[in-house]
Amino acid sequence: MTGPQHEYEEGARLGPKASEDEQPPVVRTRALTLRAMIPNAITAAALCAGLTGIRFAIDANWGAAVVAVIVAGILDGMDGRVARALKAQSRFGAELDSLADSLSFGTAPAIIVFLWSLSAEPRLGWFAALAFAICCALRLARFNAQIDVSDQPHKSLGFLTGVPAPIGAGLAFAPFYLWMATGLEEFRYPLFVGIWLAVIALLMISNMATPSWTSLRPRRGIRLEVLAFVGLLFAALLVEPWWTLSAICAGYLVLLPYSLVRYARIKRRS
Repeated sequence: MTGPQHEYEEGARLGPKASEDEQPPVVRTRALTLRAMIPNAITAAALCAGLTGIRFAIDANWGAAVVAVIVAGILDGMDGRVARALKAQSRFGAELDSLADSLSFGTAPAIIVFLWSLSAEPRLGWFAALAFAICCALRLARFNAQIDVSDQPHKSLGFLTGVPAPIGAGLAFAPFYLWMATGLEEFRYPLFVGIWLAVIALLMISNMATPSWTSLRPRRGIRLEVLAFVGLLFAALLVEPWWTLSAICAGYLVLLPYSLVRYARIKRRS
């Protein structure tokens, strides 16, 4: 169907109502299949993990709060792959995933970091937390708006645009990792943490090319070495979790200028 009537029905299906007392049009939608419920259940679990992190932070259980958000990030990395493996992608799942990401990787880290450090300077600290949460939402909104856009220079060459929300949440906790690893109170200093949070917020909404799994795909000749490295990394997370998480953050930040150079080189060749 084409024309104004089709446009109206699309808007009614995808957009919110104008007011609570407005009678919505009748739109037929398919019920979720059992296969489609599996990835959506993983997304819901990620959302619950992120929000539970806030609950731990309210009780000043900082380690558990941060781990809860990290678990949300792991689950977020699984749901899309499970959906593709089961061929259960849906618009409902995409919308749920975006809402869950905004809460788990924008709102939850902002509140956790505020309660852990920024509350010592409540005015400036709250603005830093707000900036992070808002930039995370803006990044997700930009991603959703560009899903159907064919002209995406970064994506076409195997890169992302800006720092992804789950990685942004992990980077936001870098001062906390160092605080736990070293015990130095300087890493909890509100001004330092606030500036760091603002920098990560800007990286999330930036237009810079950032690494993706595609751009980091290892060559066939070194894949056994990569497996060994992943195994050692997992062991390090069990033995020295905070130092290892700090090293992962540092490694990702080192990859950013490398990705810019590699993107420019690939763009010139293409």
